[in-house]
Parts: sequence; structure tokens; C-alpha cells
Amino acid sequence: MSNLSKLAIKSVVRTNSQNPTQQRRLKLAAALEEQMNVADAALKGEEYTVARKAWVNNEAGEKVLVDRMRKVRAWFFEQGDGWYVQCKYGNKALALADGNAVFVKALRDVKAALVTLKAAAEAGELDEVIENTIKKREKMAAQFQRSR
Repeated sequence: MSNLSKLAIKSVVRTNSQNPTQQRRLKLAAALEEQMNVADAALKGEEYTVARKAWVNNEAGEKVLVDRMRKVRAWFFEQGDGWYVQCKYGNKALALADGNAVFVKALRDVKAALVTLKAAAEAGELDEVIENTIKKREKMAAQFQRSR
């Protein structure tokens, strides 16, 4: 008797229960939630860091999985007489209405802008903008591949 005959083997096609648009919304909403934590830390004068798993070699030369703290970059910055809040998908700032940033007067107002952007993302108001950003990225990647 072979070892495989002891197992119940079946064919399966894995399906995704969410459509790509819903996945993008959730990804952006999660990133905006993280930016709210960054804003809270900035108000306290601290840096916001998250733990990421990384493989490193220990003293014995063995690979071990450890937590490494990584600083989260803020999507907001001070310039001129106020603060600018960008909404990013990947590393690209999304084009919102007539610009690419929300202007607020003070750092304490940044979180309110992020909350509003998250609500807009969850409501699907940024779906078209995200789709356009992805298409631009794919177009640039295709041009890069042809030029090589």
C-alpha cells in the first residue's frame, strides 16, 4: 500500500470571495487606519513603528525568524502655513478632485482628514481613482519591459 493511497485527494480550484475592487478598498482602508496611528504618534511627538517578521542568522549561524521594528512613513507633512495629507495607494499619491493632497491648518486636524478619506474609500468614492492609478502603473511597466 502506497503512502498517497492513505490520503483523501481531490481536485479543487481556489476561489476568492471578494472582487478586486473590494480588496482594493480594504487595502486602502487598512493603510489609512495605520496612518491614523502615525498621526496620533506625531501628536505625542513620537515615531510610530510596527513589527515585521525577518529571517536573520543568529550567533550559531542558524536562520531564525525575529521581529524587527520598522518606522511607518507618514502620508502627511508640514509646508507653508499648514499640513498636507496625501492618500496613497502603493507608493503613488492618489489624484483627489482638483489635487493630490488635502490641506489642513494644524497637525491635530490631520486625523480628521484621514478619517474622512477612510470613509470615502470604504464607500467606494475612490474606486475609480485607484483603478486609474493601477492602469498607469501597468502602462509604465509595459513600456519599461518593451524598452529593455
